[in-house]
Amino acid sequence: MNCIPSPRLIALCCACLSACGAPASESEPGDRRYGLSYLVTPSPAEQTLTVQVTVSQGDDLLREMRFDADPARYSNFEADGELSVNADRVTWSPPENGGVLSWTVHVPRQRNDSGYDAWLDESWGLFRAEDIIPRAATRTLVGVRSETSIDFQLAANWSAVTEHARHAGVLRVQNSERRFSQPSGWIVLGELGVRRERIAGTRVVIAAPADQGVRRLDMLALLNWTLPELSRILPAMPRRLTIVSAGSPMWRGALSAPQSIYIHASRPLISENGTSTLLHEVMHVALGNGPGSKDDWITEGMAEFYSLQLLRRSGSLTEKRYQRALESQKTWAKSAGDLCGPSSTGATTALAVTVLATLDSEIRSGSDEEQSLDDVLQRMLMSTEPMGLESLIEFSSDLLGRKPDALHIDKLPGCRRLTESETESL
Repeated sequence: MNCIPSPRLIALCCACLSACGAPASESEPGDRRYGLSYLVTPSPAEQTLTVQVTVSQGDDLLREMRFDADPARYSNFEADGELSVNADRVTWSPPENGGVLSWTVHVPRQRNDSGYDAWLDESWGLFRAEDIIPRAATRTLVGVRSETSIDFQLAANWSAVTEHARHAGVLRVQNSERRFSQPSGWIVLGELGVRRERIAGTRVVIAAPADQGVRRLDMLALLNWTLPELSRILPAMPRRLTIVSAGSPMWRGALSAPQSIYIHASRPLISENGTSTLLHEVMHVALGNGPGSKDDWITEGMAEFYSLQLLRRSGSLTEKRYQRALESQKTWAKSAGDLCGPSSTGATTALAVTVLATLDSEIRSGSDEEQSLDDVLQRMLMSTEPMGLESLIEFSSDLLGRKPDALHIDKLPGCRRLTESETESL
């Protein structure tokens, strides 16, 4: 029996081979590793925290780390070895046997007039790891991989919850697709109330400051109703899902990050129009694959369409209310401009839901209910290509045996192809 590697596996191997740009003379045999430990120490009264990065290595495995850091937020850089801070560009070359780099971050960041998307005060803090640890690039020996962890130095009555699981007392940062792993996702710390449960194979953690009125058990109940169906649609669900929440002064919305979600305490679990902000963001975590250029409407539309589908299939919405929800989306879609663009507005997402619902009906009708948009979504997630219009058309056409009428170019405002031949092919 011949084993043929999948396109995703081939791409992964190529990415690993090209991850480090060191010359051939620096190549070393084997999969060598260096330690990368982040220690986060908050100073709540000053609304700042200190991040300390310790590199443990031998033989000069990690040669250089580079990242951008806005001087309005990041300051007090100190390091062993060679350190260069030039405007917003930081370059660090640690000693060959390891060393320490540290900096201070001013945490609060206002998203808009409705609140903050990063916050720290004397009671609690909530922010993304990316807000306090700028994304960095490294220069290493070829084949070298980091073993990364993160920890927190907190007051006795404080704790921290992240998207990273604790193993043998250590919060391990594991990303098998990268040789240089950095902490990611939402973090909440302070005097916390935490609820944990395993649902359909996913370890769900819901955490929030104790006095913020967050409905943790209500969230767990909604996920108990809906995650089993989502895991059936998408068998490769994340093993862990962390949800953090708080009230004022946080931004009154919701945002997803790697394996984690922030949702404001005031957001309803199911809105009057039948949609669910929480399930929309859960879908974003599950989808993972970013959109192609001008195709943000597809990921936003998939997230909203399947949030409705999960409520319908779990019995949380009756068929009648589900149809009303689709009609509400169709009405909202009338105010949309172009469908294709760098980011979707609410009306654009409503139009995307309308297109995808029509496509789902077309596939079901053309296959005597044996196939649906579920099958298209599964194929798109297995593909190495971005979740874009081309792949949506390709996989839908494979199921129907023809190009779907729902995706005709005349029904996708602003998505007309760049060349006449591409337009005619639709």
